[in-house]
Amino acid sequence: MSRLTLEQARAILDGTLAKAAELGLKPLGVAVLDDRGAYKAYAAQDGTSLMRAEVAHGKAYGALAMGMGSRALFKRAHEQAYFIDSINTLAEGRLVPVPGGVLVKDAAGAILGAVGVSGDTSDNDEACAVAGITKAGLVAQAD
Repeated sequence: MSRLTLEQARAILDGTLAKAAELGLKPLGVAVLDDRGAYKAYAAQDGTSLMRAEVAHGKAYGALAMGMGSRALFKRAHEQAYFIDSINTLAEGRLVPVPGGVLVKDAAGAILGAVGVSGDTSDNDEACAVAGITKAGLVAQAD
């Protein structure tokens, strides 16, 4: 079984933050979780607001817990609000169902973990996560 390594998690962080710099985004918090939902790495750029770690974690955790990117959870929240609310209750409020949570997969499609990004618009957060995962040589699933 393939596992997300610390080296890969650091590469994801570097690629994510490089994309944010390229786009000139607001300061980001980036959470990289392994397939168990445990932190593999976290970084907060200078100037992030207080709750960025929790929001980034919630985006990644929701993607991992439900097996789909948080963009898909966002869509589902609009279509089935009671379902997502119920799932979030079961998850003790740890899901943040808005774009910016992206699954990390290996070339064979196995889920290695998830990345959550928070700090700019949800679309920009997601774009940075995808860029970081791709830069690390892994496969991103945002939806």
